[in-house]
Amino acid sequence: MLELKAEPLTAEAFAPFGDVIDARTSASFPINAGRTQRHHDLAKVETLGENARTLINIFVSQPVNLPLTLTFLERHPLGSQAFMPLHQERFIVVVAPPGEVVNPDEVRAFVTDGRQGVNYHAGTWHAIQSVLEREGEFLVVDRGGDGNNCDELPIAITVMLE
Repeated sequence: MLELKAEPLTAEAFAPFGDVIDARTSASFPINAGRTQRHHDLAKVETLGENARTLINIFVSQPVNLPLTLTFLERHPLGSQAFMPLHQERFIVVVAPPGEVVNPDEVRAFVTDGRQGVNYHAGTWHAIQSVLEREGEFLVVDRGGDGNNCDELPIAITVMLE
């Protein structure tokens, strides 16, 4: 059983796995006659393979119990997958670099602050949605199209908060 402590999510620490989506730390510019501040191009959306298209979804997730116990990680080899909380829900993020196998020494756990989202790069191993405290609604941007875009890998992981 791999045991991890979730560390606070930062763009620097998460960079090998994807993008942190956070308007508080991004550049922006005014639009709509100055009434709107646009935080532009916050994540790289990847849609690979035959007939690929970008999907916009809403996921409603039930809260997890701590410590979080995971039995597998998943990856999407044909596209990125972004999760942005709609109501400042905190969630746990567990990731490992792309590859055919997962090296336990490279698995990392993070916890968001409720205003951060994540975008997993194509092929990044990650845990299923793990919202804390209460039911969560997330705007999810990912890939649709032909081909198998979800692989699962059995691995036993326990995650605690610091």
